[in-house]
Amino acid sequence: MPRKDVVVPTRGIFTRRALFVLAAQAGVLGLLGRRLYDLQVVDGGHLKALAERNRVSKRMLAPPRGIITDRFGVQLAENKVNWRALLLPEETTDPAAVIRKFGQIIPLDERDQARIERDMRHVRKFVPVALKDFLSWDDMARIELNAPGLPGVFVDVGSTRAYPLGPQLAHVVGYVAPPNEKDLAASAMMALPGMRAGRAGIEQTQDALLRGAPGSVEMEVNSRGRVLGEINRQEGRQGDELCLTIDAGLQQMVLGRIADQAASAVVMDCRNGEVLAMASTPSFDPTLFDSGVSREQWTEWTNDVRTPLINKAVAGVYPPGSTFKPAVALAGLKSGMVTPEDRFNCPGYYDMGGVRFHCWTKYGHGNLTMRQALKYSCDVYFYQLARKIGMDPIKAMGNGFGLGTKLDIELTHVRSGVIPTPEWRRTHGHHWNGGDTVNAGIGQGFVQVTPLELATYVSRIASGRNVEPHLVRRVNDRFSDQTDVTAAPALEIEPAHLDVIRGGMFDVVNAPHGTAPKARLDIPGVQMAGKTGSAQVRHISRALRESGHFNSMSLPWEERPHALFICFAPFDAPRYALAVVIEHGNAGADAAAPLARDIMTDTLNRDPVNHLHDPGQTVAENF
Repeated sequence: MPRKDVVVPTRGIFTRRALFVLAAQAGVLGLLGRRLYDLQVVDGGHLKALAERNRVSKRMLAPPRGIITDRFGVQLAENKVNWRALLLPEETTDPAAVIRKFGQIIPLDERDQARIERDMRHVRKFVPVALKDFLSWDDMARIELNAPGLPGVFVDVGSTRAYPLGPQLAHVVGYVAPPNEKDLAASAMMALPGMRAGRAGIEQTQDALLRGAPGSVEMEVNSRGRVLGEINRQEGRQGDELCLTIDAGLQQMVLGRIADQAASAVVMDCRNGEVLAMASTPSFDPTLFDSGVSREQWTEWTNDVRTPLINKAVAGVYPPGSTFKPAVALAGLKSGMVTPEDRFNCPGYYDMGGVRFHCWTKYGHGNLTMRQALKYSCDVYFYQLARKIGMDPIKAMGNGFGLGTKLDIELTHVRSGVIPTPEWRRTHGHHWNGGDTVNAGIGQGFVQVTPLELATYVSRIASGRNVEPHLVRRVNDRFSDQTDVTAAPALEIEPAHLDVIRGGMFDVVNAPHGTAPKARLDIPGVQMAGKTGSAQVRHISRALRESGHFNSMSLPWEERPHALFICFAPFDAPRYALAVVIEHGNAGADAAAPLARDIMTDTLNRDPVNHLHDPGQTVAENF
């Protein structure tokens, strides 16, 4: 029987396949839709930010450092353009390799390499690291030519610190240097390229005001990280502007008078303590510290016996010699043990305990009152006065006038002098004897002061006020309260006692046979009061003194006495006070007094506190 073909039903099979495919397609479309929803809606903001981050490189910018000016607006510290190469670590997978390749294009010395290594350890990946400062046009061209092989490296413009007057105000203004480990640990902002930390003077003590606040810049980059253009920039807030009490023109004149001597001088407004000039010679170039001081230069500075790196005005300590005698006289008057008219006899020496203490003249001065003793600077008078009243009243009086105290001025490394007492001597493991008191009576022995202390001391004598020395006159538009000439309180001293001291100092300069006729002013109607001082730095034997052949100028320079002079003027209406110390200048009357006369003459002629000169002409172009 013939076989019939079997007909297979296909309708049901097709329907099941279609449903399966449709379901699969729907599932895939659902997954894709869900993924698209996640990408566009759920994660859209995040992914957009990532895409923007790939296109835009955002960096923080170091703020410009605040400028420093003198009282008339002459810039003492300013900012200048500095082209530099930076590396943004987050834009490269191998920063070390990039740095090595950069070093093959732009040589990096050991100091650069050590700094870069330190910065890479401390900064976050989004903070640029400075590779090289002070690029030349050729340097920048080589970097641009090799940009594809230097991912994350770019050239930026920053600023560097400049000091237009250089060494003339280095000790006052100070200098800046790249931040160290301590600076970086204290503030993340210090890791920004171009940031500098104050290292001395006003730059250091006012560092927080001068730093400012950082800014930012957004740069468009391609897939290789190459900068295509700048999108947005927000400049940082510049640090505060500091206006100092200093008159830069007067500072130049003081330095011109000192010339090449190792010396210091401080000119103050004796009514409010404003420091108008503060000179310390020799000095140094502060600009070198920003880019780095060479080993040879550092060795030269540190080996110089005249110590150019030390601000002698605040950190140099010297025996005050006879400039200390007014303080001893005031102590005697306040103690009530002596009066201005009490007399002490000077035969040319004072014997005590088998030791002979000499007056500066072997012929003696005879019987002297206090004012006469100041005029002639009689050592024997003050030997006896100090012995009579003791050291505690002398210390109290000296401290009250700023001697032997830490003065709160806006500078670094400010030292305080010493006015010794028996207790002070015992704390140093030694016994105090009568000879120590006698020596202290003429500012010798263990007595030490700084030039700034001397300037403060004579300012207080002149004004009768407890003035405090200061250097910052204005911060932006805010003037210091200390600029008010009536702000300082009156000293707790009898006005009649101060009159005796001022009269003696007047006689030193202006009366016949005073010790400082060379200090007399050649300004009609203006007179100056002052006090000389010569401070020994080596012992001179009794035999040598009495031989009649001793001449301290025959000694080597470093063994000669220091020469000192303190003064104020005008005498009838005190406005300016001055202290001068010439290291190993020998005699205050011969070396320091004429120098003080010239400086005071310049000060009075310029009269900076009354603005009697043209501020636009305040600084010499070629000094």
